[in-house]
Amino acid sequence: MKLGTRVDIFDYVIVGAGSAGCVLASKLTEDPSISVCVLEAGPSDWHPFIHIPAGFIKTFYNKAINWGYEMEPSEWTGGRRVYAPRGKTLGGSSSINGHIYNRGQRLDYETWAQFGNRGWGYGDVLPYFRDMENRIGMGVDRTYRGQDGALDVTDIDWTHPLCEAFIKGAESLGIPRNSDYNGAIQEGVSYAQRTIRNGRRVSAATAFLHPAMKRTNLTVRTHAHAVSVLFEGTRASGVRYLKGGRGGPGIDVHARREVILSGGSYNSPQLLQLSGIGAPDLLKKHGIPVRHALAGVGENLRDHYAPRFVARVKNIDTINELAHGVPLAREIAKYAMNRKGILSLSPTLIYCFWHSEPGLATSDIQLTFTPASYKEGVQGQLEDKPGMTVASWQQRPDSRGYVRIRSADPCVPPLIQPNYLAEESDRRVLLGGMKLARRLLQTEPLEPYYDYEDFPGPDVQTDDELLGAAKARGTTTFHPSGTCRMGPASDKLAVVDDQLRVRGVHGLRVIDASIMPTMLSANLNAATLMIAAKGADMVLGKAAKEAMLV
Repeated sequence: MKLGTRVDIFDYVIVGAGSAGCVLASKLTEDPSISVCVLEAGPSDWHPFIHIPAGFIKTFYNKAINWGYEMEPSEWTGGRRVYAPRGKTLGGSSSINGHIYNRGQRLDYETWAQFGNRGWGYGDVLPYFRDMENRIGMGVDRTYRGQDGALDVTDIDWTHPLCEAFIKGAESLGIPRNSDYNGAIQEGVSYAQRTIRNGRRVSAATAFLHPAMKRTNLTVRTHAHAVSVLFEGTRASGVRYLKGGRGGPGIDVHARREVILSGGSYNSPQLLQLSGIGAPDLLKKHGIPVRHALAGVGENLRDHYAPRFVARVKNIDTINELAHGVPLAREIAKYAMNRKGILSLSPTLIYCFWHSEPGLATSDIQLTFTPASYKEGVQGQLEDKPGMTVASWQQRPDSRGYVRIRSADPCVPPLIQPNYLAEESDRRVLLGGMKLARRLLQTEPLEPYYDYEDFPGPDVQTDDELLGAAKARGTTTFHPSGTCRMGPASDKLAVVDDQLRVRGVHGLRVIDASIMPTMLSANLNAATLMIAAKGADMVLGKAAKEAMLV
């Protein structure tokens, strides 16, 4: 590594311009006396496919703006390496994700608090959710929703008869229609809420970072691959990064007050380990001096694992037909003229939250529906023939994986082992979800359009056969969390305390989805934004927003 002579000093250095980093940069620089530097390994978010909602299909495998990780094979993926995209651009994964806005259940946050994390109960986090969002729609309940924040949250403005038939089919099974799954109750079926406005993606970069970049006290550096946290004794004093990645000059950026890691559930633990913070055996294996032994770094990885049921459709066109040939040309023209049509859509149109078995107090499975089907083994690529898809997953998996460095070389991707379905409880709940997915596709309202089940197919009936289908074609839902988990001192695998400070060192915090102690019943972008907003108050020493009693 060739070290340059350039030295820069800021009050705060943030590693990662993803969802959390963008919010932190915005919040911290509201005070003009505070200087902030954000380091992002990828480029600016100029790419047009980032901003066209359906462009996620094009960014999915684009290594210029996507880390494009692969997970390790495991028993319940049938020895497959599951692809693990992560955003590598301003906005991070919020610039390449499926646009969904989903906070999770009250129970999720109450569980965090019950684990000893003070100030992280539902009433504590709700004010942060409300303050950051601009909920656009009819009948907004201001008890739970905000309309004064920077993050636009909208309803789908494109409908398809299959969507309404699916919802009516769910109602026929006793699943109620829910007007707001981010409100008082999550359970039920509804159209998805998304971070799209006027046919354009609303990322953390467009909502928070770009407005803040007009301030003179914020410096954002792209193509800046962080390789280690710098220390003076036990205090984090800055970050070393490679300008342009491998082979580029090494540049040190110093922090007067704190270094904040916001690289996400894969990159934050990797950088800690590269910096000598982690399990001693792992660090010694790769010749890294142990700065501070912290066994939990990289452990506790959790993710949602979803098999997808696919049915062939008759008597109606689906998104598949609209995405090819002359119909696609019409859709492109429609989007160019008024930002409408299938190019303005998120990949999932309907969300359903329900029970894997009767008598449960809250939902434990999540299902999604879209009037489209995708090529086998190629995520996000539409088939040529008409189809509809229902995915199902366990909301709060018990199985835990890990993230570990493969090498002391910071440009070598980390080893990611999710251990999907390792716990029997996860397999049991997933079976309930798969059986419900099949029932939903075969309800009376969908009967005029339902041709036959293509995958897993009518011959797959027993529990073992269904689990075999999950093993063969299940995949991530792109929700990794927990690898720098928050917990009290009694938790031997806790990496940060409830102020998000890394245990055992000074001047270093982790603020991103990796601090989640347990998995949320949700996609993770909304909660990651909330964690950053709440974390910014902690960094600044401000009193937390007053808890809401709801």
